Amino acid sequence: MVFSFRNIRSAALLACLAAPTLLVHAQVAAPGSAPMKPVATAPIEQYTGPTYDNRWELYAGLNFMNGQAGQNLPKRYNMGGGEVMGTYWLGSARVKKLGVIADYRIGAGTTPVLSTYYNRVLVRQQIFSGGVEYRGPKNRYAAVDYHALVGGTYGVFDTAVKEYPVNANSPYGSPASACQAQQNTAYQSTNLGLYCNHVAPWAAIGGSIDFNDSAKLAFRLSPDMVFEHFGTETREFFAISLGAVYRFGKTGKK
Repeated sequence: MVFSFRNIRSAALLACLAAPTLLVHAQVAAPGSAPMKPVATAPIEQYTGPTYDNRWELYAGLNFMNGQAGQNLPKRYNMGGGEVMGTYWLGSARVKKLGVIADYRIGAGTTPVLSTYYNRVLVRQQIFSGGVEYRGPKNRYAAVDYHALVGGTYGVFDTAVKEYPVNANSPYGSPASACQAQQNTAYQSTNLGLYCNHVAPWAAIGGSIDFNDSAKLAFRLSPDMVFEHFGTETREFFAISLGAVYRFGKTGKK
């Protein structure tokens, strides 16, 4: 049998016309079975970052502070420690960017002294404060907050002379006292030039930047300008902390 080009073209045209009909019949369910129904799927919601409508924030991190352990000491000293801060965001229409905060810090470090009996001695501080926080610029990646704190710091300056005495046979253990007010001239020839242990006024102003890891978790860097009044004047120091902040609860207001 001989096929011409015209016959081949006619056969291809008939196949194209019959294809839709075959597809329609192929989709018809078999007798006695129900046709498959399409399954509706929920649309995937795109993550847009934190909504910043949380009621609470809890922050914990490592803290660095510097200070001056005596009125006439020529050098400052550095402390390492920790910080915990809790924030309650008010969330109402007028003050939706304002929060109330409570803060606790603890630090310890060594400082040079005026006496030759000791080279450097240990100093510790515990700081309790409260204040306000203002929510600044923010987006899905980061947020900036500003805060102001007021409270008190308890300084312990006599650790060396009490816990590490130079002369255990002396009634006072050391030929030097920590501060002038504690010096007993009958047994101690000098003092270390430190403050006496006491509570002093303390304040800080600063801010923080939160780098968001998720809607609830962020990593915070927080620098502060610190003011304390252990001696006869108010002195300014620097502090900075690094840690993590966790957001939870809802205010109902963005």
